[in-house]
Amino acid sequence: MAIPLSYNFRNLVVRKTTTLMTAVGIALTVAVLLAVLGLVSGLKAAFASTGDPLHLLVMRKGGNAELTSLFTQQQFQIVKSFPGIATGADGQPKASLEVVTIISMPSSVNPDGINITLRGITLRGISMRKVKISSGRWFQPGLREITVGKSLANRYPAAQIGKSLHFGKGSWTVVGVMDGGGSATDSEIFGDAAQVASDFNRGDTYSSALLQTTDEVAADALKKSLESDRRLNVTVLGEKEYYDAQTISAAPVRFLGYFICIIMAIGSSFAAMNTMYAAVARRAKEIGTLRILGFTRGSILLSFFLESVLLALIGGIIACLLVMPLNNVTTGLGNFVTFSETNFNIRIGPDVIAVGLLFSVLLGVLGGLLPARQAAKKEILVALREV
Repeated sequence: MAIPLSYNFRNLVVRKTTTLMTAVGIALTVAVLLAVLGLVSGLKAAFASTGDPLHLLVMRKGGNAELTSLFTQQQFQIVKSFPGIATGADGQPKASLEVVTIISMPSSVNPDGINITLRGITLRGISMRKVKISSGRWFQPGLREITVGKSLANRYPAAQIGKSLHFGKGSWTVVGVMDGGGSATDSEIFGDAAQVASDFNRGDTYSSALLQTTDEVAADALKKSLESDRRLNVTVLGEKEYYDAQTISAAPVRFLGYFICIIMAIGSSFAAMNTMYAAVARRAKEIGTLRILGFTRGSILLSFFLESVLLALIGGIIACLLVMPLNNVTTGLGNFVTFSETNFNIRIGPDVIAVGLLFSVLLGVLGGLLPARQAAKKEILVALREV
């Protein structure tokens, strides 16, 4: 005969102070885990939404980042002549020669400024990307005008329309804010490629070329053709492959967060265990009475075990409520590939919530198994004599 679950709920309500204190301890542990998972999930989502499977990124041989790549205009002219590249309405190949560097964005948090990716790009390069103007306008070629990503505009007062940023050989005016749909583009600044290259003394040497192919078969064939051409000496990566590799930036955060969670989880498990041991000691006569009423040792073990799990689950629910305000909050993280900050939205989605609740249940299992076993082993007469 099983003990009704209502019995466990009643015990948790009657001992509300102990229940709340233990649940809050568990909640803090689970909240740390949820915050870390939300950060990692948001960063992955930003990079996953960046890039097109039909886009190829051409860099110097052995290059793994646009920032450290060197790609000349002469190489670009050769690359544009290869078959498999899509053409625009004007009959010209959809290829964009770009220069990528980093600049310092003034920040109230960091007096030295924050490293931000500056991309010198052509209007054709903009048309090849899934990006639109959310306010203001695009920069005009030949002028020191820039269009900033939406995340930058949300986080930094210096990135507002009408403000000026000083880099290169002069001041650049912010004329628009672009929306990349939550992609890594929201963390970049776009300016005219020729003007950016000139300001950074890179008149002939750019960083990379972005190519749009006709289909995935053509993309594979073009990649092999470009890499095998000895005149070029280049490395070719799929654009999505390039950005997927940048999720390595989340690895230190994930490691540190998991390490802290493990330490806190051990403490929370012991807290839950102590709570249940104390409950077993206080409720010795209840246990004896339950045995007299005909409940088996197995029923008592299961009852106390479920009570521990319920206690931990309450902590998990509290943790979810604590971290939900973080959902869609914009934050930034240093990117070890671009050496600049990538802005993204923290994502506390159903998958993250599910992991947090499962983790809280695990804490309840670890903390409740031994006390439940002790409760089940009590002899009837011994339990009735205990105060």
